[in-house]
Amino acid sequence: MQSKKQFAIGVDYGTNSVRAVVVDLADGCEIATHVYPYPSGEAGVLLDARDPNLARQNPADYVEGFYRSVGGAVKAAAADKEFRPERVAGIGVDTTGSTPLPVDRDGMPLAFSAEFKNDLAAQAWLWKDHTSHAEAAEITQAAKKVRQRYLSKCGGTYSSEWYWSKILHCRRTSPKVFAAAYSWVELADFVPGFITGNLNPDTMPRGICAAGHKAMFHEDWGGLPSAKFLAGLDADLPKVREHYANHAMTSDKKAGTLTAEVAAKIGLPAGIAVAVGAFDAHMGAVGAGIKPGTLVKIIGTSTCDMMVAPGDADLPDIPGLCGIVPGSVLPGAYGLEAGQSAVGDIFNWFARSLAPGQPEGGDDSHAALTRGAEQLRPGSSGLLALDWNNGNRTILVDPLLSGLLIGQTLHTTAAEVYRALIEATAFGALTIINRFEEYGVKVKEVVNCGGIAEKNPLVMQIYADACNRPMKVSRSAQTCALGAAIFGAVAGGAFRSVESAQKKMTGTKEVVYRPTKQAAAVYAELYKLYRTLHDAFGTPARGPLNHVMKDLIAIRNRARGTA
Repeated sequence: MQSKKQFAIGVDYGTNSVRAVVVDLADGCEIATHVYPYPSGEAGVLLDARDPNLARQNPADYVEGFYRSVGGAVKAAAADKEFRPERVAGIGVDTTGSTPLPVDRDGMPLAFSAEFKNDLAAQAWLWKDHTSHAEAAEITQAAKKVRQRYLSKCGGTYSSEWYWSKILHCRRTSPKVFAAAYSWVELADFVPGFITGNLNPDTMPRGICAAGHKAMFHEDWGGLPSAKFLAGLDADLPKVREHYANHAMTSDKKAGTLTAEVAAKIGLPAGIAVAVGAFDAHMGAVGAGIKPGTLVKIIGTSTCDMMVAPGDADLPDIPGLCGIVPGSVLPGAYGLEAGQSAVGDIFNWFARSLAPGQPEGGDDSHAALTRGAEQLRPGSSGLLALDWNNGNRTILVDPLLSGLLIGQTLHTTAAEVYRALIEATAFGALTIINRFEEYGVKVKEVVNCGGIAEKNPLVMQIYADACNRPMKVSRSAQTCALGAAIFGAVAGGAFRSVESAQKKMTGTKEVVYRPTKQAAAVYAELYKLYRTLHDAFGTPARGPLNHVMKDLIAIRNRARGTA
């Protein structure tokens, strides 16, 4: 008798929306999906015109987003004659990060209270909020003075995108919110906690992915940084540490089971296993079939570049990486994270704000610019750009760096600028590849995923030529959600390991973008120039050019009254 099919659900919390997919465990095929755009703010992001570094989100969008996306996907899955709600083996959740929320003693966001619902500091601090750049620099300097090597596993520099810098900034700029918060919880931990009823901040399962990559959690020093170190930053900061679990878990483990209340709202039975949460890129890497030697590039508004290394490998500390964390991607392996702070955001900015003839931007503008850029030969525009429009994540770890374009004339066209921006992101990608290999982590293949990899062959070909490597594309169009579903299936007992699930559920498309000899030769020349600009403007030791952009920012902030 034929066995009954099993399914899993992956829930992917992105920057602008949440997506749920129902996947078939036999082959990883998605049988249903549903997307819920966040209704709050601008495309889901709460902004402040006075400070371009601020980016927050309404936690209510996360809760409603779970109900709407999962409920919609389950309803759509009913069209598959073999789907039954009781055949769902597990649910996995991935989110942006670091996106911490201040919560009360019960683990509920402060933003849910009448007192704080309109307070931006009480909302979720989205990953791309850079308001805490000064605190990040302070943490970096403080960590360099202590014997514990807190920064050794996160590239040597703490980031304004991360957990402690955001909390410290809240303490200094919104002390009322900080005082009201019993603890701070990552979005990747909050959602599994909410849907399983395990919201107590003292005991809720905390994922090693968020803890290790963003909160300086590591077994080498017994978990989080010491209370003494945190108190050296601010006397009240250790209270956050007091309400954080002593153990962080990999995502193949259960965070709990679906509560009856939540289950009733989404059309599923109670008791379904829910995996410990992790970040979108890390689960996306799993959904793309990551293994040692494979670099997975999750290309979206920004990029995350993920690799793994065997758990018994003798890995050096790699400067500029966003973390080397045991178990953050594959259980039993080191997870290595790098990335670029803006990629799709750069293209969208140009298409929306600066491209002529399309004042509203959008898909039509992108299509027109792409058609024009496709007609250009590498190097023919005379343009060169730096891809730092939202700061630099890897290898410089500096959120205050900004974009640069040189070589423009009165004859420069919009398509030429658009192509130069794509090329800049490709050179940033190559810089990351080179950093991995400089420290002995060999990149044997590159697998790309995300909307840009799916929809824009021009970008993929430029990446292949600029990096002089074949570019593969993940078979799944929803790799992050697929990776989350894989973890849900493993946590629910449908597979013995993540790797065994990957063998059945992941793969790459037939199309492979291969470098062309002539284009690769031109890009090799351009990359040398890119690195000259990169080092001159991005490395303090190289001289005053590094300070030009930062001084411009200081002048801008004074003019806007945000200094």
